[in-house]
Amino acid sequence: MKFIIKFLIIISFIFFTGEWLFAQNAPKYSNDFLAIGVGARALGMGNAVTSSTTDITSVYWNPASLNKLDRKMEIGAMHSEYYAGISKYDFLGVSYKFDDRSSAAISMIRFAVDDIPNTLDLFDSDGNMDYSRIYSFSAGDYAFLFTYSRLLPVEGLSIGANVKLIRRVAGNFANAWGFGFDIAALYEYKNWKFGANLRDVTSTFNAWRFNQEELREVFEETGNEVPENGLELTLPRLVIGVGYMWKIAGKFTLYPEIAIPITTDGKRNAPIKTDFISIDPSAGLEFGYNDLAFIRFGASNFQKIPKFNDKSSISWQPNLGVGIKFKGIRVDYALSNIGSQGIGLYSHIFSLSYAFDFSKKTSTGRF
Repeated sequence: MKFIIKFLIIISFIFFTGEWLFAQNAPKYSNDFLAIGVGARALGMGNAVTSSTTDITSVYWNPASLNKLDRKMEIGAMHSEYYAGISKYDFLGVSYKFDDRSSAAISMIRFAVDDIPNTLDLFDSDGNMDYSRIYSFSAGDYAFLFTYSRLLPVEGLSIGANVKLIRRVAGNFANAWGFGFDIAALYEYKNWKFGANLRDVTSTFNAWRFNQEELREVFEETGNEVPENGLELTLPRLVIGVGYMWKIAGKFTLYPEIAIPITTDGKRNAPIKTDFISIDPSAGLEFGYNDLAFIRFGASNFQKIPKFNDKSSISWQPNLGVGIKFKGIRVDYALSNIGSQGIGLYSHIFSLSYAFDFSKKTSTGRF
């Protein structure tokens, strides 16, 4: 217990010190594509899975829980599309379990809009319109995660970390490289589960380079300032999760979890907000049968909506999901989105993973 207290003190110190040092220079929502989440199970539960994820997507939600995988290796992927298919959001990862105490993984996240027409050169030097001068480009954000997790001598306690490499590209107009760290902890006590994931622990740095010659003419003609190369900071984000597993009649289970994300990039439209931090809680509920089939519900994105009569109301985003887990195969589906409450903007999200051992002798026979 003393170790846990010390760990939380260290996390809090890094968290608030980083915010104090960089808050004046960091833009709000920097690298926010990494706040969407991965895996249909998580998105179906409103992202309230920090203390309960035990598949390959734990590299994102809580690296400390990576060693909870039952089998030697796991490969997983997710695909979803947003804004009527305009943008694509994908995840791909593979994990390896060294022994009963340590695991590692490598994964990639991509959020991009492809086939964007570039019409800057639509007119030739004589002022004639020439459609052959139009070409397409992509605006994409990439994150490469290198994860390590280890079970500590303290019963029920494990820790984990990510090394993150960020790549952001907007055609040949601009690009950036970034680098950062995440640290996490997971503690299980009887049926209770406690998780904490401190993302961008020392702030993540994106070094931007702009093709000024390509942009200069258009920007000057439209009265805009030509962007300059610079450094973008992503401030720390702490996510805390608490859940409890109930075993009910027969082979049925009920698992509720609450997630408390705390951001430090300024005041957001969240239920709890100050000039220092914003807190946007979410909740998830999972009904399970025999660790085989699951139905999930989630509530997230709580926002205060002003009305014309100087009053306000609270809106929230419902999420739904189902899943099947059988002989190392996990198939999950979620109906969710990344921000709006309009039902027309919801997306279908699918994720698939397969866990296996190298031989029958090392197989646990469970999943």
